[in-house]
Amino acid sequence: MEPSPAGTDKPWRTLCRLDEIPNGEARGFRAPAGGFTGLFAVRRGERVLVYVNSCPHVGVPLDPAPNRFLDRKGEMIVCAAHGARFRVEDGECVSGPCFGEVLESVPVELVDGEIRVPEDAGR
Repeated sequence: MEPSPAGTDKPWRTLCRLDEIPNGEARGFRAPAGGFTGLFAVRRGERVLVYVNSCPHVGVPLDPAPNRFLDRKGEMIVCAAHGARFRVEDGECVSGPCFGEVLESVPVELVDGEIRVPEDAGR
């Protein structure tokens, strides 16, 4: 656990290095010890978006297999259970049973090539 590089008192943890996620792809991360919900990150160039791995419809994980969060074109996040489709940019559901709802986003920092999120994210 380390303090935020931005200078806040909130502790942050490193998920992985940016170069460990190929551009245009996603990667899942297990919940921290004592947590119950994992996270996933989607890389778009030097930008990374991180969401809680839970469909807003019924709370099931989105991925049918490890790191399979995106459609074949890599354009949308897809829930394996219901086929709901979410925009990568903001996590809003644009089709499916949770239309209009949004994935829970997680604050993210890129520091020295590392993707960092608040220590309590996914709990």
